[in-house]
Amino acid sequence: MKIGPHELDNALILAPMAGVTDVTFRKLCRRLGAGYTVSEMLTANTQLWNSDKSRLRRIHLDEPSPRSVQIVGSDPKQLAYAAKLNADHGADIIDINMGCPAKKVCKVAAGSALLANESLVAEILANVVAAVDVPVTLKIRTGSDPDHRNGVRIAQIAEDSGIQMLAVHGRTRACRFLGEAEYETIRLIKQQVSIPVAANGDITSPQKAKKVLAFTNADAIMLGRAAQGRPWLFREVDHYLKYNNLLDSPPLSEVSAIMLDHLDSLYSLYGKEKGVLIARKHIGWYLDNLVDSHDFKKRVFAATDADSQFDMVKIFMQCEVKNMEKVA
Repeated sequence: MKIGPHELDNALILAPMAGVTDVTFRKLCRRLGAGYTVSEMLTANTQLWNSDKSRLRRIHLDEPSPRSVQIVGSDPKQLAYAAKLNADHGADIIDINMGCPAKKVCKVAAGSALLANESLVAEILANVVAAVDVPVTLKIRTGSDPDHRNGVRIAQIAEDSGIQMLAVHGRTRACRFLGEAEYETIRLIKQQVSIPVAANGDITSPQKAKKVLAFTNADAIMLGRAAQGRPWLFREVDHYLKYNNLLDSPPLSEVSAIMLDHLDSLYSLYGKEKGVLIARKHIGWYLDNLVDSHDFKKRVFAATDADSQFDMVKIFMQCEVKNMEKVA
């Protein structure tokens, strides 16, 4: 699959998720099979870029190419300026967020709230595409609510505006993350546009990925929440799509190494004090996918310094590996 001039390693994309897909997680997912990743959403208001949060969300030149930065906002000229600055600082692709259902985003008429205003969508896309020499992509939902699924119309506007790839989450803004994703709208979108389309929403297994691809005829699969604590899901999906058989789950020894490497990277990125707090959710996701660890999670979440947290996880996983070897 290609986005503009960029040939992806495969058609598996890590969905941008605020507070999750920082540079450490993006690099990890690329190493474990993702063909492409997108940054956490970055506000288009450049006056806020001096904050630590915005600074860390901006492009990292040591990431594998193509490097994509997602911007969010509702002012066409502000978004265009933010896109140009990011492209000037190393972004290979600019992604526009029109899919986030969070209240703090939608209350300022950004994210998925924009889907209700097709003329503004067209103005934003035209301004951003004209402002940069790199490909521009778009993330959307299927509409504002189940009675107003205008995803097909938004997709047509996007293609006419010069958008070069479209990612579609199979829920409306009103649905947030409730209920089940629907893929009929994604299939209709793919039938109506010629640009690449990535299907997103509730794709939790290799089998589900293949089923969604077959139903929608999408060009790519975008994985989000299912990869939390399970970044090796990308290589499992890639293997299944290529060979139609399931790859064995990674041994606990490898999972332990992945976890510890991820924690170390978090401490390096955020500093040990903040890194401890950021690491807690990732530790929880890893453990939820592996073992019955309720008591250990309570203890490790209480750790207040990086060294203690790291050592607790290391010792716990070493014990789990030994227990598994005894069973084997």
